[in-house]
Amino acid sequence: MAGEAAHGFDLFPVVGILAAGVVAVPIFKRIGLGSVLGYLAAGLAIGPFGLAVITHPETILHTAELGVVMFLFVIGLEMQPRRLWSLRKQIFGLGVLQVGTCAALMTGAGILMGLPPTIALIAGLGFVLTSTAIVFQVLEERGEISTPAGQKMVSVLLLEDLAIVPLLALVAFIAPQAETVTMGQRMTDIAIAVGALVALVLVGRFLLNPLFRILANAHAREVMTAAALLVVLGAALAMNMSGLSMAMGAFLAGVLLSESTFRHQLEADIEPFRGILLGLFFIAVGMSLDLGVIGQNYPFIIMAVIVYMVVKFAGIYAIARLLRSSHGEALERSVLMAQGGEFAFVLFSAALGVGILDAEMNAILTTTVIISMVLTPIAIIGMNRIMPRQTPDLDGVEIADGLAGTVLIIGFGRFSQIVSQPLLAKGVDVTIIDNDVEMIQAAARFGFKIYYGDGTRPEILHAAGASTATAILVCIDRPADATVIAEHVKSEYPLAQLYVRAFDREHAVELVHLGVDYQIREMLESAFVFGYETLVALGVDEQEAADILEDVRERDKARFELDIAGGVREGAALMIGNAEGPKPTPSFTPRQKSTALNPEAQEILQKAEPAET
Repeated sequence: MAGEAAHGFDLFPVVGILAAGVVAVPIFKRIGLGSVLGYLAAGLAIGPFGLAVITHPETILHTAELGVVMFLFVIGLEMQPRRLWSLRKQIFGLGVLQVGTCAALMTGAGILMGLPPTIALIAGLGFVLTSTAIVFQVLEERGEISTPAGQKMVSVLLLEDLAIVPLLALVAFIAPQAETVTMGQRMTDIAIAVGALVALVLVGRFLLNPLFRILANAHAREVMTAAALLVVLGAALAMNMSGLSMAMGAFLAGVLLSESTFRHQLEADIEPFRGILLGLFFIAVGMSLDLGVIGQNYPFIIMAVIVYMVVKFAGIYAIARLLRSSHGEALERSVLMAQGGEFAFVLFSAALGVGILDAEMNAILTTTVIISMVLTPIAIIGMNRIMPRQTPDLDGVEIADGLAGTVLIIGFGRFSQIVSQPLLAKGVDVTIIDNDVEMIQAAARFGFKIYYGDGTRPEILHAAGASTATAILVCIDRPADATVIAEHVKSEYPLAQLYVRAFDREHAVELVHLGVDYQIREMLESAFVFGYETLVALGVDEQEAADILEDVRERDKARFELDIAGGVREGAALMIGNAEGPKPTPSFTPRQKSTALNPEAQEILQKAEPAET
């Protein structure tokens, strides 16, 4: 019995944490306050100042910090150099200007409120880091992530995600104990840190991809998951041992793998651990809130919330107007981004760990950020009532509502315009929706009837007649949105034939796994025809060119089937000219002997001739 009681006692805190999160998060999301606040409330409820299910939250906080590490790894995976380059002006222009200005303003405000300069700096830097969870949720619900205004906010959030790494390094640099370090010790520490960074870059550049390729060929999914965790935690450990932050190591590992063909697999493997541990981190932060300290300092906390939100709002609005954003866009951005965010907890925890903040000041600053996050949904509601959102100019455009066509086409870009031609020629009753007002108005001048609607929103699909359509054609060029629409259609309208435009092979495999009735890569057929015409232009007989094209088609089909069964790289060996696998032999007999166009090719042919006889 004693053993059972002991085991039960050990398990009780785990059950309490899971139960608190499961209960609190859905409630908070339902009332529009978001999952982050739900986790914080759950932690407060079961912590030492609530039901006391957990009496030592710091032990859980240390473990839960792995959630932050994995979160930064996933952020690194999203930071492909190409994406950063395309948004470079907004990220490193608007983002740096907004973050730098607001950080300076809030640091000054903290000093005026009586905080010591170092603590005022940490408080200002923490509050400048906007809640990614809140802003992305609002933008996604409104369908504004891809709009110009949404992209500006996304760019600032990306800059803030990038900034957390140097900010954590700054915390370590200005720590009190850092002042006693001699110049020689500091140079040694810098050399070790630089060496660790170089080693990590070299490993990521030359070893990780071959490693994952070997593991993928072993077809052991659990080993791939273990390897993904090994990469994240190994990089974090290497940076920690060299005197840098674990978060920096995980972030760099993610960036190094952002162009890897295994990026999506890694993200999928890490995601469950990241989500659970990050939620546990927020629960631990909630447990750490000292209600006694808050009760003693509530006048300062209220003042800090008001001052920081007003100063940040003013800084964001001023920068937006300076860069020629409209009043409405500047106001919306300022309201959405005026709060502190979840990364502030990471920064404050790091500052607490190195002695910049004490427990009391950590509780005060953490509470300030939490209250600002709670106030954000309320501020958004108030903004919408005072200044209703501007809707697009729908002159000559009809909203999709109460439609019932035989075929529903979502999106009317170049792809869809061609797809619709045979259907309209046959007299099929076609309904077309798009959320680009200018595209709809331009199409109307050519006689097309297109309705305004965002296909990613379930209510719009229903209003556009998805429930009565025989076939639904998803023709948009955004793979993530196409997948969202496909998932909803398969769930809510399973009787409709679902045809989806795929972005690439990986997206096509994903769509097949979703159960779509037909998918086609957007450039597949045109590329086949292009290659055929090139062969003919080079003097290849038309029949031989057709045979070659048919062989390539069959190989692509076989490769795609292997990819569906075993992963995107499973059928790579069937690619003609693939350097990583066996070179396939043609499935037909060539009608003429190969000829060399240069001495190198002639030498290769001569070496190959004995093997062919």
